[in-house]
Amino acid sequence: MIPVGTPAEVAASAVLCVLVTASLVLALLAVRSPRTGLVAASAGALAAALVLGLALAGPASPLVVGYLGLVMVVLAVLGGGSASTVVLALATRGSVPAGAYGGILVPPRGREDDPSAIRRPTREVLRGGATIGMLERLAVVAVILAGYPEALAVVIAIKGVGRFSELGEAAEARERFIIGTLVSWLWAATCAAVVLVVR
Repeated sequence: MIPVGTPAEVAASAVLCVLVTASLVLALLAVRSPRTGLVAASAGALAAALVLGLALAGPASPLVVGYLGLVMVVLAVLGGGSASTVVLALATRGSVPAGAYGGILVPPRGREDDPSAIRRPTREVLRGGATIGMLERLAVVAVILAGYPEALAVVIAIKGVGRFSELGEAAEARERFIIGTLVSWLWAATCAAVVLVVR
């Protein structure tokens, strides 16, 4: 543990701010072009910030907490999208084509078993996923930082009800929903945790 009020605590707070800033910069670079290396580096800096925050013996200064809060909310909202994109690409290995409106293309209804329809999917499901993901991560980080984690049930219920009809249509949609949601929530919760451990 790093004692409060010592030069080591001041240095640790400075390093913590540098780590979260580096994570945010890497995440912003990954927004333009989601690459595994950028997302992994951003996640590594975020994890290092969490570990360093846990090593502090007491609360950080209000200025540090305020800075971390601001950066972590932005990182949760913007960085989680790139993380989800990379993890989904790794999980599907390019087998699910992207749609024009942020969703995925699946075979037409009733033709899921037709090989020609599978090769040329035409129906887009889970449209607007990137925008919904940003709002979802904002809600997750906000309710955790507000000290009201019970509201997470409301967030997932709203998302599930809103996507219910699409989730029954294609296995690809269910897989994408589950993986994307878990990655988004894990990212947003980690961002919130960095702030919680130092305040």
